[in-house]
Amino acid sequence: MRSAICDMLGIDFPLVAFTHCRDVVVEVSKAGGMGVFGAAGHSAKSLEVELSWIDEHIDGKPYGVDLIAPTSMAISDNNNSSEEILEKVPREHQNFAANILAQHNIDTSDLYTNQKGSAGGFLTRNKATNIVDVAFSHPIKLIANALGVPPRYMLDMGKEHNVLVAALVGAKEHAIKQVEAGVDILVVAGTEAGGHCGEVSTLVLVPEVCEAVEKYQVPVLAAGGIVTGRQMAACMAMGAAGAWTGSMWLTTSEAETSPAIKDKFVLASSRQTIRSRSRTGKYSRQLQSPWTDAWESDGAPTPLPMPLQSLVSESPLAKITKLADGGHKGAKQLATSWVGQGVGLMNSIQSTRSLVFEFMEDFLQAEERLHNSINDDPDIDKAR
Repeated sequence: MRSAICDMLGIDFPLVAFTHCRDVVVEVSKAGGMGVFGAAGHSAKSLEVELSWIDEHIDGKPYGVDLIAPTSMAISDNNNSSEEILEKVPREHQNFAANILAQHNIDTSDLYTNQKGSAGGFLTRNKATNIVDVAFSHPIKLIANALGVPPRYMLDMGKEHNVLVAALVGAKEHAIKQVEAGVDILVVAGTEAGGHCGEVSTLVLVPEVCEAVEKYQVPVLAAGGIVTGRQMAACMAMGAAGAWTGSMWLTTSEAETSPAIKDKFVLASSRQTIRSRSRTGKYSRQLQSPWTDAWESDGAPTPLPMPLQSLVSESPLAKITKLADGGHKGAKQLATSWVGQGVGLMNSIQSTRSLVFEFMEDFLQAEERLHNSINDDPDIDKAR
């Protein structure tokens, strides 16, 4: 295809797949797109294991790595001992979370037992440097930061290793800051996106950002609710050079998504997601359930800043998911995970490779429809 993204990344089709599953990374890249491995939650040691496996199975095809190094957090390298972090978490929030589980017949006696305070999958400066070093020790073609301007160290390493640096944005002003900082690719994510997202829809945000950064000649990957080729075609008509996708891979046969949550995704409509601060402290879109409803109720405590809210939510949600997979009725009701509004179009479980080809075919059909809608009557052309 004639796309700046294809030329820059050395791929055949401008479909980029963000995923936490190494198998999906490999299958998308082998099918002509590009898999990007989510490094959030990995230590330097575990990331080394995952990327080494990808190197051995991807047959030299290009792939990338995505991490989360927020511009601002409630902790830093100077105050991030386990005890200091846990002291910042009010008992009120933990009690509220435990009560939600108790109302659904889930034992909460061990919910926060032996909990350790940490930044979770979010990287403070020193931790980000370690993860970046591991990533650049592998033959990656792209590295992306999901929250805020990439650390200066990442930008410098990208230039040194000839690796493109991407950044996710949800607002025009953030996009301008990113290109001024020196990023190579913008991932412009509308509010329809799963996980952390802004307030502006993809349909509005993509052309707005494309116009704002045109003079910088930085290509845009459209994101947010995109799970079909026709959606990518529409975004490319608005100026994007391709699509960055995430949610659609959660229901593939290779995905490591919890079976209980995968089943809920397949049955969900596009109206069954919610944008809330209750999971990480920053707004993120997730599947609606009694868990998310409780946090949006009038009596709910105000979510804590990132990453403290994760210390309230992740332990209960992990227990919910485990019990749901075991058939616990209350846990199956509470089960939730990050997913975009495109979940309403994710109606089956199929292999990653077949999903890529289905996406490509849908794109070509949309392109043909657009071409056929153009009237090439010579009399009309003369009238113009």
